[in-house]
Amino acid sequence: MPENATLLPELGIAAGRDVRYIAGIDEVGRGALAGPVSIGVVVFDLQAPVFAQTPTTSGICTQLDGVRDSKLLSAKARQRWHPHICEHAAAYSVQHRAPREIDALGINGALRAAGLAGLNAVEVKLGRPLDAVILDGSHDWLTHGASPRVQTMVKADIKALTVACASVLAKLERDRLMEELAAEHPGYGWDSNRGYGSQGHRNALLELGATAQHRLSWNLGV
Repeated sequence: MPENATLLPELGIAAGRDVRYIAGIDEVGRGALAGPVSIGVVVFDLQAPVFAQTPTTSGICTQLDGVRDSKLLSAKARQRWHPHICEHAAAYSVQHRAPREIDALGINGALRAAGLAGLNAVEVKLGRPLDAVILDGSHDWLTHGASPRVQTMVKADIKALTVACASVLAKLERDRLMEELAAEHPGYGWDSNRGYGSQGHRNALLELGATAQHRLSWNLGV
């Protein structure tokens, strides 16, 4: 059974540093053929009682114990955790970049634009800058290494609670968008494949052609 994300990575970053507000960032939809790419940002105030009382040995936050990377949770579990994540986050944001932006900027450029917009949104809500940011993966696509507060972490969506929470919020919002787009563009199965390149989706592309919601700069096979 997959392990739940914990606060250990966040506490490790904060140890010996003046870190109070720490954000986790994760993306959803990077490899899809259609629909937006989405970025979730979740900020924890490490001085809030729920986190300040978290044991530093286990990093298990009782109120959010069970949150995992969104891919490891069922749709019902993601729905169940959503209000709890929003309740305990000091700030959160989900940003989307549409297919035409992905075509114009490239996927990394679109991710960066959405990520920076998300950071700006949470900092506006907080009324102050963040102290640290955890970015899932090994490559800093957000600032290209220009910001010392950004720390990349392989499998952060599995390990770090802020990032796992961000993945849940982003996945929920993008799934809802894809269900709406599926109703507007029937035949592609976006309510189930979420815009990814399933065989049914690729067959529909051959039969129906591409839509305005497809990433036309990608190899769609048409």
